[in-house]
Amino acid sequence: MSDAERQTREELAACYRLAAKHRFTDLIYTHITARVPGEDGHFLINPYGWRWEEITASSLVKIDTEGRKVDGSPHRVNPAGFTIHSALHINCHDAAWIMHTHTRAGVAVSCMEEGLLPLNQIALQFYDRIAYHDFEGIALDLAERERIVSDLGRKPVMVLRNHGLIATGRSAAEMFNNMFYLERACEIQIAALSTGRPLRPVEEDIARHVVDQYAQMNFDDGDLLLEWEAHLRSIENKGADYRA
Repeated sequence: MSDAERQTREELAACYRLAAKHRFTDLIYTHITARVPGEDGHFLINPYGWRWEEITASSLVKIDTEGRKVDGSPHRVNPAGFTIHSALHINCHDAAWIMHTHTRAGVAVSCMEEGLLPLNQIALQFYDRIAYHDFEGIALDLAERERIVSDLGRKPVMVLRNHGLIATGRSAAEMFNNMFYLERACEIQIAALSTGRPLRPVEEDIARHVVDQYAQMNFDDGDLLLEWEAHLRSIENKGADYRA
């Protein structure tokens, strides 16, 4: 195993543990996947049937574009669950890391005609940066992959209508940051709607200004990496067995 693959395994296992910590899980379903550095067409995925808080670097399974095991792992994988991931990994250059969730807030927003609303500072980082894909049934059909890729375009996150959320990234840090705040934005939206009070959306010119501010903070000042390191410390305090 290369050093690059080992690092990817450890970071992917950390993502699973962090997602479990923040209650982004759906028991044994949905996935977080990553391309294997230096190996075209190879990806890492969780062993099917494992809870996300159980995932370790060595338990992750290496698969090909069709979800078939290529590393002799004794663990099962869920090829059907890789349908969405494979489409984006193969066709979207920046989607080296992909996370898919079925949280209550995320699915609730996916059921709303308006999708994610520009209601607050957290949601505004996705203003005009979020894609939507119409529901076509359970994602088992390989033919749907082309439409998912087309709908995502160059945007970093997607709402699968009537289904859930997707976040992508060039790194574990970028992907997890995208999903962490997308989930938070959905939670806030549901909370705001539940009050029954009139909502106050942010005006378009301010929304676009805030998007630019987020881009500057994340990539000019290194906030993205600082956040990722803070996330890692939150699970290191409970032991680093995910690295095993």
